[in-house]
Amino acid sequence: MALVSPSLLAANFLDLQSDIEMINSSEADWLHMDIMDGVFVPNISFGFPVLEAVSKICKKPLDVHFMIVHPEQYIAQTAKIGAMMMNVHYEACTHLNRTIQEIHDAGMKAGVTLNPSTPVSCLEDVIADVDMVLLMSVNPGFGGQKFIENTINKAQRLRKLIKESGSNALIEVDGGVQGETAPRLVAAGVDVLVSGSYVFRASDPHETIRQLKAL
Repeated sequence: MALVSPSLLAANFLDLQSDIEMINSSEADWLHMDIMDGVFVPNISFGFPVLEAVSKICKKPLDVHFMIVHPEQYIAQTAKIGAMMMNVHYEACTHLNRTIQEIHDAGMKAGVTLNPSTPVSCLEDVIADVDMVLLMSVNPGFGGQKFIENTINKAQRLRKLIKESGSNALIEVDGGVQGETAPRLVAAGVDVLVSGSYVFRASDPHETIRQLKAL
């Protein structure tokens, strides 16, 4: 059974409270929150005022994904709002090992994200220390993009690396996750499905989440 982490980026920002209440009453496991700075990725999303407001009413663990330069500067602030997972990009962290350690020291789980062109072999020396690896199945920055097919093979390679290293890391995928791609991802060894518009724009979001979870 997959874990489901709906992506806040696709929610209705004029009525966030209703969408958070929908998440609270659904079978969703986590809430995925994408922080973008317009530097690391070509878009700007939302920052700590939104994170803080959501944290006060969301009953699901917060799965916070930083698509920014220097994410290590925000570890204490992220821990303060009660995030469960702080996810940083491999490509944005010069001293990744230290950042993972600091995230753990702050009381959070540590996730590492790989862009579509970054090979899973880059994680060989840290895989034992991370709680989750997020594979981007679209180029980060915008929602609603087409799923990159190579992600299936990549997930299989990552599953092999995790097994061989004795790591307990979960595999999460974000980008183009919907009814057709989700079952294939789970079959390839993916544990956590991030889904944005497929969930929030569904006629029945509760049922859509339930179907993803049942995979």
